[in-house]
Amino acid sequence: MYFDKAGAQNTDAVLDVAYRTAKEKGIDCVVVASTCGDTGVAAAEKFEGSGIRIVVVAHNVGFGRGGEWEFDPVKKERIEELGGTVYAGTMPLRGIGTAIRKRCGNYSEETIVADTLRMLGQGMKVCVEIAAMAADAGLAPCGDILCLAGTGRGADTCAVIAARPSNGFFDMKIREIPAKPADF
Repeated sequence: MYFDKAGAQNTDAVLDVAYRTAKEKGIDCVVVASTCGDTGVAAAEKFEGSGIRIVVVAHNVGFGRGGEWEFDPVKKERIEELGGTVYAGTMPLRGIGTAIRKRCGNYSEETIVADTLRMLGQGMKVCVEIAAMAADAGLAPCGDILCLAGTGRGADTCAVIAARPSNGFFDMKIREIPAKPADF
């Protein structure tokens, strides 16, 4: 499914596609990007009672401002009540390379990889990144999982990815893209 434009307005449709895809393919782990918790709660509610594990991946503490976490603690509690897990960790494509770029004013290997993935949209870059993050934390298997992410807020991209931890980043496989925006 392709959306005319990227953005949060596609979230409900992406969740529907994700649910159908997970059921059809027998995928038992869905990894969802969520900055503040809204998309994470929506996913946890959508998959409640399905037997499919929900892992919500948030920005790391200090992503926006040092020492602060953007994720709403009430939404974290709601996701956990619904059986989901919330994880915040360093993003493989925004770690030390970002610090080097900010300090030295040039590119990093992480930036090149991130910008290449963004050729498929911001959501696809984030899907690949959260697959690695969830595998790094032991919250997703090294195998086929479903990843949901978006451009800005909400979800506009859904991808079936053979996850690997970040030290095996290039061994990951994007197996299928059930939903993404055509214009981003």
